[in-house]
Amino acid sequence: MIEACQPLSLFREFLIDEGCLFSQVNRNAIMLSWIQEAAKMNPFSSPFTTAKCQPLENGLVANRNIVAASVVEGDSCEFGSNHYFLLCGLGGILSCGLTHTGITPLDLVKCRIQVDPQKYKSVFNGFRVTFAEDGTRGLVKGWAPTFFGYSIQGMFKFGLYEVFKVQYAALAGEELSYEYRTSLYLISSASAEFFADIGLAPFEAAKVKIQTTPGYANTLRQAMPKMYADEGLSGFYKGLVPLWLRQIPYTMMKFACFERTVELLYKHVVPKPRSECTKSEQLVVTFAAGYIAGVFCAIVSHPADTVVSKLNQEKGATAGDVLKKLGFGGVWKGLGPRIVMIGTLTAAQWFIYDAVKVWLRMPRPPPPEMPESLKKKYGVA
Repeated sequence: MIEACQPLSLFREFLIDEGCLFSQVNRNAIMLSWIQEAAKMNPFSSPFTTAKCQPLENGLVANRNIVAASVVEGDSCEFGSNHYFLLCGLGGILSCGLTHTGITPLDLVKCRIQVDPQKYKSVFNGFRVTFAEDGTRGLVKGWAPTFFGYSIQGMFKFGLYEVFKVQYAALAGEELSYEYRTSLYLISSASAEFFADIGLAPFEAAKVKIQTTPGYANTLRQAMPKMYADEGLSGFYKGLVPLWLRQIPYTMMKFACFERTVELLYKHVVPKPRSECTKSEQLVVTFAAGYIAGVFCAIVSHPADTVVSKLNQEKGATAGDVLKKLGFGGVWKGLGPRIVMIGTLTAAQWFIYDAVKVWLRMPRPPPPEMPESLKKKYGVA
């Protein structure tokens, strides 16, 4: 006597009554359909595939327009859902990994100017000397740790920024989130970068070793074991604190300046409301705001960047030792090329990140507007 099976809601259309059993053929057909559906929902299966996200039933945060946006018809997922945050992380991987790898030659010359200004006197001189000594391949030294390190960093930087921005805004409430939105951007980005740099630090240390220590290693596979044998696990993280001092101010400026610049551009420069702009026009605004933010980022974070480069070059040195050796003027060496590099880099990162959102049809809320309660409070029409 075969026991009756309890029908599940998922199979209701397939069941005839409670006492039936599926044949092996039917089981195989259902399993195949599940696999086909899973393949369709894989965002990596085709460049034309749209990611599907599970919407939240009751919205993210009621009546808080800075942290939640209604699902617009055509969007692939709801703002603030877990899938939204994961896709933001994917955007960060593409944004940071590709851009940092693309400017490896400029980054290499910048690092060499910082650690050996007597030999590498300027950007053009640095390129000329490097090419003369190592050829074309010498200009792309360190591309592998750059790609992997900054891909990991980008995933946490952008993904966690969106998470923290939503969570902190929910804690602050609608009115405070709007009035102190710059502080919200600063705190959210700092929190995200704290974790992002933990993933970046080992690869950054390897990159600097490869680029600035002649004969040490030519590839990531050579550098990592050698660093571990020389200094142990601590060798990968001895530059973490200076990295935080470089990257956290940089990221705070990158996100806060970008968010407020976008807001100001739409308010004072763009001749029509954002809602009337095409996707292409919006991406142009994104690029412009990203470049402006990048210039400020470079200036704010440059002294710490110089310390990181020098620290990872010299075995056993501390940040204090490096600062004493370089002096005030020394920490500003290489600022010119870094402004060009970071300005272009930041603009490209924001452009790619926003373009990924467009490509995946993710929600892209407009700049925040003053809540009705504040308009009444301040008598704003």
